Amino acid sequence: MDTILGFDFGTKRIGVAVGDTLIKSAQALEIVPSDPKDARWSRIETLIKTWKPSLVVVGRPSYPDGAPHEMTRAAEKFARSLAGRFCVKTVMVDERYSSAVIEADASEHIDDLSACLILNQWFAENGK
Repeated sequence: MDTILGFDFGTKRIGVAVGDTLIKSAQALEIVPSDPKDARWSRIETLIKTWKPSLVVVGRPSYPDGAPHEMTRAAEKFARSLAGRFCVKTVMVDERYSSAVIEADASEHIDDLSACLILNQWFAENGK
C-alpha cells in the first residue's frame, strides 16, 4: 500500500488530500494558506514527513478546451518545487472542472475537497 498526497494549488490557499493505493480513494486533509511562503513550505514539509507519500499529485488548471489557464504556470512551478524540495515523485493531473464541481456543493472550504477530486481522478486514470 502506497500513500499519495494530492494538492490543489491556489494563490491564497492550497487544498491537501490524502489517499492510498489500497482503498483507491482520497479524503480531505486540510487547507494550507499560500502566504507567508515560509509557513506554507514548513507545513507542507510536516505533511510530507507525517504521511511519507510515495507520490504527490498536483492539479493542473486549464480552460475547458484544454488551453493553459492563468494559474497553469503557477501550479506547474509549485509541483516542481515540491519535487525539488522534498525529493518526492510528483505528477500533475488535469483539474479543469474540480473547483466548479465542488462550488456547486459547498459554500466554503472547497480547496481540500478539490484536492480530493484531483487525487480521485488520478486513481481513476491510473487504476491504482
